Amino acid sequence: MKPITEYQDYRKYMRDFYAERKRSSYFTWRKFASLAGFASPAYLKLVSDGKTTLSKPGIAKAARAMGLEGFDYTYFALLVKFGNAKNESEKEAALQEIEHEAHMNKIRVIDADAYRYYETPDCPIIRELAPLMPGATHGEIASKVRHGVTAAETQDILQFLVKANLLIKNSDGTYEQTEKVVKGSKETIPLVIRTMNKKMSELALQSITKDSVEERNFSGITMGIDKLTYERIIKETDAFRKRIISMASECQKIDQVYQMNLQIFPLTDKITPESRKGK
Repeated sequence: MKPITEYQDYRKYMRDFYAERKRSSYFTWRKFASLAGFASPAYLKLVSDGKTTLSKPGIAKAARAMGLEGFDYTYFALLVKFGNAKNESEKEAALQEIEHEAHMNKIRVIDADAYRYYETPDCPIIRELAPLMPGATHGEIASKVRHGVTAAETQDILQFLVKANLLIKNSDGTYEQTEKVVKGSKETIPLVIRTMNKKMSELALQSITKDSVEERNFSGITMGIDKLTYERIIKETDAFRKRIISMASECQKIDQVYQMNLQIFPLTDKITPESRKGK
């Protein structure tokens, strides 16, 4: 089996464990449940199929039956916490714990990397900034970030970016970007992207008051549309975003890092036929 740190779904790990045991010996879900000490022979099958959740007391039982110890056990328990989370704040808390445990045990976890990268705007900014400043100290790089980053934070971020293979540190101390993109599970990436969008929106608000109109461009449209028009606008926005990315990739003399936010969101509830009627 793959190492447990390559999993982002505890149910998938349990299914793979079961399949691996079944290939090499006579193994059933009843046997699995019995090894774990569960009275119901179908309980772990229901958990792995997503029809119920693994209870807190059940974590230790299931982990013991799968031979998980040390960090592997801790990671499995955190996967359960993440998978059973009822809202975004609980999921974020679980991801923070995964990132912390991975860092403490010097183990790379894909979703932890994704969460660390998108947790604040600092990682993407410094990943763009460091290659532009060959020979610069951590303090000099930090001084270019307008919303305030310390030299120590910059050093820590650079070490993370190199470890995550998002930057390459050359023998002369300069940095180069890799083509690698941060990846995570289908649950984690949307979650961390929402976190990033919130932080970038906060920086956009600061830019309105701090930056001159020559350096920034803000515009907006308030409009009434239907679902079909909304979908057409989204399609056009995606095409526009790709053209912007292409323009940026062609730039040869980069001298500043910018953030471009493309946003469209509802300002009212949907008007139904019933709501159009007289009061």
